[in-house]
Amino acid sequence: MRRHRPSLWSNTFFSFAASSAVGIAVTVICCIIFSLLTFFVLKTMMFLPHFSVISLFCGGVAAGGICGKFRRRRGLIDGIICGCILSAVVIAASAAVGGFPDIKKLLLLLAAGAVGGVMGVNSKRPKNLM
Repeated sequence: MRRHRPSLWSNTFFSFAASSAVGIAVTVICCIIFSLLTFFVLKTMMFLPHFSVISLFCGGVAAGGICGKFRRRRGLIDGIICGCILSAVVIAASAAVGGFPDIKKLLLLLAAGAVGGVMGVNSKRPKNLM
């Protein structure tokens, strides 16, 4: 007889930490790709603010989507929480450099996390999810 073992995603701290780590990784990877594109192809800094917004949006959607897909409940709220965690990371990183991000970017992270959370909950259920 098989024993019932609770999922790792039922742990609230782990689920938000893992989802936010994925969101941070996606944001950093997008920033690296866009900086390489700017350096080697475009040779101008004109599109850099747009690239940073796109990177933050991709990271927020990824964090909310992962959290929503594996927790399978409260996608909007969990996505907003992931967006808050990503906002805290962005604020800490910019404070370490000596600046403060615009409120628009922080609201963008909240909205992107909410969109990703809703998309994750409403997506197809993963096969290996217990």
